[in-house]
Formats: sequence, structure tokens, C-alpha cells
Amino acid sequence: MDVYRLGLLRELAERGTVGAVADAMKVTPSAVSQQLKVLEREAGYRLVEPSGRGVALTAAGRALVQTATEIAVAIERAEGRWREYMESPAGQVRVATFPTGGEMLLPGVLSRMADTPEVELICSDEDGVTVDFADLTPDYDVVIADSPTTAASWHERGLQVVPLMSEPLDVALPEGHPLARKASLSPRDVVGETWIGVPHEYPFDRVLSQVVAATGEPVRIAQRISDNGIVEALVAGGHGIAILPRFTTREHGNGLVTRPLVGIRAKREIAALLRPDRFERPSVRLVVQALRDEARSVADLHQAV
Repeated sequence: MDVYRLGLLRELAERGTVGAVADAMKVTPSAVSQQLKVLEREAGYRLVEPSGRGVALTAAGRALVQTATEIAVAIERAEGRWREYMESPAGQVRVATFPTGGEMLLPGVLSRMADTPEVELICSDEDGVTVDFADLTPDYDVVIADSPTTAASWHERGLQVVPLMSEPLDVALPEGHPLARKASLSPRDVVGETWIGVPHEYPFDRVLSQVVAATGEPVRIAQRISDNGIVEALVAGGHGIAILPRFTTREHGNGLVTRPLVGIRAKREIAALLRPDRFERPSVRLVVQALRDEARSVADLHQAV
């Protein structure tokens, strides 16, 4: 049975006349009468009967009014609980991240969220090269995305895009490499070097394309490795130089140093992607704010070093 029509029957029981119900509901008396007849067909019983110049409820009608009242109470209770849920951070929030983004942000975010045990973070790592970050948003509440520039397609798909940080991409060198004596490196400085690259179409590969464009010289790539930890080990072992992210590259006491690459755009933009309806949930907003705070903390820490 239709909830709206049940409500009309309840209003009739409380207000006494079809005209009063019509006035309260901002409809015509004939519309009320028509809906009550439909409700009678749905119920299979006569619900109202003539009484003087008006109508009165039958026994079946009075019984159904009780049911209508119980339904109205249940709806109000559900709406109240939903409003409370929407206004108070609680429940599970699923977060997907690319590996170095998770390494950089998740430990701090989990620590920040420890004071809100009502919100449970469920984190997963995903390879953002083999899948479009935007395609993860149906299955995750928040997706930490890595892109050289904020992808226009994210906005075209109607996603909420929350910038988190810009992370510089540096040149990683073996300790003792002649270029390590420089405070920063230009594309011209690295001409003729052997590179430990990444697979084609990985974001860091675009930096090498910019080096080629800036110098007019090809780059010699000895290996293409997707895992940054392996790249670090190969660079430290003297097998080439590489492009690596500043905030998660280990360069203390492991045979590797990094230097800023100047003269071209060598950075990646990290953002949180989510569906706009998910962004309205207080629990999701709290997690997004924790991500922003942690990203700012990580950036400030490395600027201070």
C-alpha cells in the first residue's frame, strides 16, 4: 500500500472531514476522495462510509489507521536516525590509495583518526597505472589519486576533487656520482646519463619525456622498473640514475642521494577523489580533512629538512 495514501487516511481520522484533509494537504477534496478509493482497492476492504453530511471510518479503516500511524512513527524514527548519522561521524569509510601515497599518508591518517573510534577506516592499495583512479570511486568512499596534473576527466565525471599536495620529483643519484656535487640539476646536466626508468605510461616516464623535449637529446634507459624500492636499490648500486618522489625516497645511509630537477615541471599532484554524495557524509568529510592535515604535515616536514 502507498504510504502517501495511508497518510491521507490517518489525516481523515484526525481531522474528521475530507475538506479539512484537502486544506491541510494543499489538494482538492476530489483528489483526496480519489486517493482514498484507490487505497480501498489496495486494501480490499471498505475503509470509509457515509455519515450524515460527511464520512466516517469503518472498522477496517480504523484498523488501517493504526497501521498507518505505526508506519509514520517508523518513518520518523528512521529519518531521525539517518539525520543523526549524517550529522555525526560514524561507520566505515573505505579508502583506496596508490602505494607511495599510502606509505606517505596512511600511517598519520590512521593515527589522527584513532581519537574517533566511531569511524572505521578500511584501507586498500591499488595500482593507479593499470586502472583509472576515477573508476575506483564506486567501490571506495575516498580514492587517493596520483597525477602529474589534476585530470580534467575527473571533473567531467562529476567527481569531488580535493587537492592534497604537490610532491616534487627529484633525480636520484648514487652517492659519489659527479652530479651529486650540484645543489640542483637541469635537463642539460643529465644528458648522456643511464636511467633506471619506469614502465611506459607511468607518470614518472613523462618527466623523462620533458628532459628529451628540453634538450633535444634521447635518454638511455637501461631498465624499466615499477617498484620504487627496487629503483632505489639499483640507483644505490650504481646502475643508473632515476626520477623518484621526494617525500618517500630513502636517501640516508643507503648509498643514494637526490637532487631537485629544475627547468621543467617535475612534480605530481596528489588529490582525494570521491563521489559528491559520499562527500556529504560527516565520516567521509572527517577522513578527507585528516588526509589534508597529514599531507600538509608531510610537506612541512620535508620543507623544514
